[in-house]
Amino acid sequence: RCMQLKKLVDENTNALHNLKKADEPAPVGNYDQRKEEEEKLLLKLSQQLQKLVLVLDQDNGTMNYAVGEERQKDPQTEDENGEEDESEDEESSEEEDSEETDDEDEDKLLDDPNVKECIAVGNFNAQQEGDLTFTKGEVLLIHDKKADGWWVAENSKGERGLVPRTYLAVHNDDVDSQEQSEEHIEVVDETADGTEIKKRTDSHWSAVRRAIAENDTVEVLATIGAVPAGFRQSTLSQLLEEGNQFRASYFLQPELTPSQLAFKDLVWNSDKNTIYPRPTRVSLIVTLCSCKMIPLPGVSIQVLSRHVRLCLFNGNRVLSNVHTVRATWQPKNPQTWTFSPRVTGILPSLLDGDCFVRSNSLSSDIGILFELGITYICNSTGDRGELSCGWAFLKLFTSNGMPVPSKMYELLLNGGTPYERGVEVDPSISRRAGSGVFHQFITLKKQPVLVVKLRSLSTQSKDILNLLPETLIGSMCYIHLLIFYRQILGDALLKDRISAQSTELICNPILATFPQLVDQPDLMDALRSAWADRERTLKRSEKRDQEFLKSLFILVYHDSVFPLLQSTFLPDYKWAEEESEASRWKVIADFLEKSRENDGALQYLLSSENTHKAFDIAELSYDFLGETRKNNPGV
Repeated sequence: RCMQLKKLVDENTNALHNLKKADEPAPVGNYDQRKEEEEKLLLKLSQQLQKLVLVLDQDNGTMNYAVGEERQKDPQTEDENGEEDESEDEESSEEEDSEETDDEDEDKLLDDPNVKECIAVGNFNAQQEGDLTFTKGEVLLIHDKKADGWWVAENSKGERGLVPRTYLAVHNDDVDSQEQSEEHIEVVDETADGTEIKKRTDSHWSAVRRAIAENDTVEVLATIGAVPAGFRQSTLSQLLEEGNQFRASYFLQPELTPSQLAFKDLVWNSDKNTIYPRPTRVSLIVTLCSCKMIPLPGVSIQVLSRHVRLCLFNGNRVLSNVHTVRATWQPKNPQTWTFSPRVTGILPSLLDGDCFVRSNSLSSDIGILFELGITYICNSTGDRGELSCGWAFLKLFTSNGMPVPSKMYELLLNGGTPYERGVEVDPSISRRAGSGVFHQFITLKKQPVLVVKLRSLSTQSKDILNLLPETLIGSMCYIHLLIFYRQILGDALLKDRISAQSTELICNPILATFPQLVDQPDLMDALRSAWADRERTLKRSEKRDQEFLKSLFILVYHDSVFPLLQSTFLPDYKWAEEESEASRWKVIADFLEKSRENDGALQYLLSSENTHKAFDIAELSYDFLGETRKNNPGV
């Protein structure tokens, strides 16, 4: 069957090669591009069929080899049983013919209008309104057998809807259903004298599954029309899954100089009793405004999150942490994503569209890479994944080395990965376009775009950003918390250490646990909320006293997020899992409320109702040299 399909595909390919634009009965726009795309599609289909043929031949060859090996072991027996083999071959061919006849009879019986009861042979989820969801083994009553293969059925609950004929078989009360393995269908028979005949393994289904599994998930989704052809697996989410090298916690750690005798980005100012500000080549604020005309995925996948991931990029590699901003959208206009600039109050920091960007890289090609993504779950299989809906690159310096102007930018999105060129997010938009100027203008308006704004910094904003690490991207709504951490880090490493050469562990819970906090946005929101509540009670003179604010921050940290990190009631942080996010926020909100009522977390910690993780010295001790080694394997 595969060879027949491949032959048909090859015939279509040859016909397409010989086809010319003049042969078309009507004018066709973008003829050459459309012809090239069709040729690529046919070539890919031919290669997949060829691969499937090879896999099936390999399985058959393995089975034949095993049979031949047994015959070589006992040639005399083979001669004696030659006649028996011939008779068995005749019997097997008769059995195959009878099986085919049975299948034909079963199909005819299934299509018989008098047969009303059918049993489901697989699970089916409704793809659109009017479909009927059912599970394997469920008995359905058929009311109308339509010619297009979609029949009107009713389940045991009285619910009606359309079901696909290919998922149904004739229901027979006399035959009990038996569960069989998807991989192997084993048939065991016994002769009259009780001698067991060798088991037969049907390997064709496993071969098909292996061939299908080799195809990329996104290609499968694109083939069935669930996503546009320009969608890919998210590049930046894969980097985040590889480890902490592209997380904010990595770049918060102090960096050593090449001599490894001092800190490169952390210098003490004894006159002002704080750390020196560190100006960098890139220091700016970028605001995510909106995303327009983003293609919609099909109904076969459920979208769990829409978001933008951004990082510094020079065309070859990522130069910073990957920062994520979640988008919001309205059901009336799902193709437009919006963000929440200048997040204040109780709004989550994950929605903050204002992001600071810092880097001291000397690369002339440095810029900001934006990747639009969706986290999805497949309705039929339950598999989760993350797709890139397109990417854009905003270069931060001109060819003369000057910074690009601070203004609004409307960036056209590219399909594929950041390492691919010339890929459209949705090629069908260009294929439908006409050749006229007006049609081209309309097509351009339909292309997906990302709208961002580069903001110039005031003197005060520059002074604040210069207290941060040299390389970091983050949310503006919690920048003051990062600065408190940097000042406490400077006190511990540069001011309070007995000797600059000392590598002993430092007892400081904030330094030991704050990096964990940065990678959990809801805990950062809890700390931000607790600090805002305490800050509202301060006098003006207290707000100007930096040492007082620093000591107060330490108390707020211990009364808010530090106990939560060790609580057994707080589930592990999981991205885009609504149930997990809701349960985590409930635990956080309950704790903060009790902490406010009791004027601190001490009563909560001593309560017998609450349990905490087993004590670990890592909760209190900060090993800066160990962190440096972990973050920089070359050190």
